[in-house]
Amino acid sequence: MNDTFEVGSLVMAEYKTGIYTGEVVEHSPSGKLAVKILAVVKHPTQGDLHHPMDPDVPFFHQRRALAYQEIALMPRHTIKPFSGSVQDYRASLEKSLQAEMNKLRQTVQWAERSLQELEQLQKDYAVLK
Repeated sequence: MNDTFEVGSLVMAEYKTGIYTGEVVEHSPSGKLAVKILAVVKHPTQGDLHHPMDPDVPFFHQRRALAYQEIALMPRHTIKPFSGSVQDYRASLEKSLQAEMNKLRQTVQWAERSLQELEQLQKDYAVLK
């Protein structure tokens, strides 16, 4: 892995459950890299990360994607080189948001179907009594 990123390098970086395409703009004295956000690859996850899939936590986090050209300090281990064309920010934001929503809708559908199957098993198991 290339961990020597020059200022101006295009990178893919993870930040608080989101993944972004960006440009290195500065090396921080803390060892982190300042990355200017250019596109959203994966929208951040919602909710409490310590209690995934639990809607009844004391504080359910709403996480916004980092804004276009927002600069975030990111640890080096979360950054990888990026090659290719950078998507338009607004288009990438919409695409990543829809992908996250579709994933959650599919999870709901899976949970509903699983519940139906378990309810049927419950009836079948009642016969065994």
